[in-house]
Amino acid sequence: MQTNTSLSANTLALETQQRFMTAPEDEQFGFAPDYDSPVPYMQRTRDYYTAIGYTTPYRWAHYVDAPFQPLKKPLAQSRVTIVTTAAPYDPAKGDQGPGAAYNGSAKFYKVYDGETSKQHDLRISHIGYDRKHTSATDSGTWFSLPALLRAVGADRLGAVTRWFHGAPTNRSHRVTIEIDAPEILARCLADKVDVAVLVPSCPVCHQTTALVARHLEANGISTVVMGAARDIVEHAAVPRFLFSDFPLGNSAGKPHDVDSQALTLELALGLLESARGARTTMQSPLRWSADATWKLDYNNVAQMSPEELARRRAEFDRQKEIARGNRAA
Repeated sequence: MQTNTSLSANTLALETQQRFMTAPEDEQFGFAPDYDSPVPYMQRTRDYYTAIGYTTPYRWAHYVDAPFQPLKKPLAQSRVTIVTTAAPYDPAKGDQGPGAAYNGSAKFYKVYDGETSKQHDLRISHIGYDRKHTSATDSGTWFSLPALLRAVGADRLGAVTRWFHGAPTNRSHRVTIEIDAPEILARCLADKVDVAVLVPSCPVCHQTTALVARHLEANGISTVVMGAARDIVEHAAVPRFLFSDFPLGNSAGKPHDVDSQALTLELALGLLESARGARTTMQSPLRWSADATWKLDYNNVAQMSPEELARRRAEFDRQKEIARGNRAA
């Protein structure tokens, strides 16, 4: 019988041998590192909340099929709206600027809309985007209204509707499915929307927009989700999904890069035209950077000390109290 010591030695020897065998092979064949894959946000989120003391795993919305509404008319004749999870800036609600810490005071809990003919200052300090790798200095990366208006000017779209819509980022599936999604549908129908482009920023934002897209599609409005959390959106099963392998907060393209934002929107519009059935995913060819190690950072408990986890637990509890107060107000 082998002892634990000899088993460990054998395992170490095997791992060492495999490392020496695979490293030249990776070089020879040009293999990418295994971590250069879509970030597993659902598992990262489960592991993170377990590590800070919340042991009941969150139930991510999961479907195996999705409704599908083909375009009723060419895009050049269609009326298009945008659904966002970004929040209108309110100077009374604390720091919401670029690089601001998570700010639960800036959250909103009811569907809102805004006139597309006006300029809007929408921000994402209230949600869990990738604060390490995202500057949050260009709202064009999470709010595609300027890009949509340029597409109308180029005759790619018929019109942007009078109103865009804000979807609350709600962890409650029931609230999203039974309250928020029907409210957004009613507003879209009143505005004669043909097509909705949905742009999330955080993990739960991706679930929210997926559930809203499903509801709109089931009621005759064609949709496309532009997002960066592939596992969450595909788990929820949406009609069409344009995946950009970028840090959270950049679903609509790279910051301060109009060409990137225009291409991202064009890919989404092309997917609206080309998808032949539900659950169609297209991946953008754009890469965030040549170095993919940014994918190792977001909510990765393996990179956090016990002290950091304790600090985050205390901050999470503080933000929960703020949220309770906001809901009651």
